[in-house]
Amino acid sequence: MTVLSGPGSDDGRRLGRSTSFGVELALAIELAHKAGQIQMDRYEHLERIEAKGPRDVVTEVDHLCEALVMNAVRERYPDDAFYAEEIGEVAASGETKSGRVWIVDPLDGTVNYANGIPFFCISIALVADGKPVAGVVYDPTRDETFAGAIDGPSLRNGEPIRVGEKELLEDLVVTIAVGGRGTVRKRREALKAIRAHRSMGSAALTLSYVACGRFDVYAQGAGLSAWDVAAAGLIAERAGATVTSLDGGPWFDLSRPAKKWSCLAAAPSHHAAILEMLK
Repeated sequence: MTVLSGPGSDDGRRLGRSTSFGVELALAIELAHKAGQIQMDRYEHLERIEAKGPRDVVTEVDHLCEALVMNAVRERYPDDAFYAEEIGEVAASGETKSGRVWIVDPLDGTVNYANGIPFFCISIALVADGKPVAGVVYDPTRDETFAGAIDGPSLRNGEPIRVGEKELLEDLVVTIAVGGRGTVRKRREALKAIRAHRSMGSAALTLSYVACGRFDVYAQGAGLSAWDVAAAGLIAERAGATVTSLDGGPWFDLSRPAKKWSCLAAAPSHHAAILEMLK
């Protein structure tokens, strides 16, 4: 297994001992930290910001981080496919495919980043046979590494994390972004039942916050993509959260097109109640 040093190395060592995906996790952590360094080097010093859609932008940092991860993954695992926000899907370079795909959001929270708001991250997930098996979310502003594997624990900077254990709905801190027919009223009713609502601008980082109890609920309707949730959804699930789509179905399905994903993550004791409020 790759031996790491510096921030996040505990995650690689601990997860390496407890999961069969330790080598891949160590690589993902290493690459996430390198991408995080790129992000911090250019934070509030961007040379180029381009409009990508009515409410989205892309920066040179998105492209630099994506290329960094893709090149390293293809060098180490040439038979693995690659799927990322800016470049799309890249097939395996070998004659045979491994059935594995690396899913990457090189800069989740680009609008925050472009405006100098310190809430953004890089997300790297490995999917095997249609299921996320390893995931890393790195926040370079706080130097926090969230990592998890399908056969291991979820950690933050080397320490195990768990979802919150609040008993009452009225004590919950949530982020809820849902739209569509009838959902405005449902969202309003749901927010009346909880303590506070916060919208942070990074799906991967907010989901990671559910995993460690900073948020109690994350709910977002259609508008997500695989790269938004692949790593953080796994991390939240392995930390004890119940994670589904907003209709109660499986949260991860690579057959869904981009921007058509939804997600609801919460402690098991509250998931059903929130789901019923929002369905």
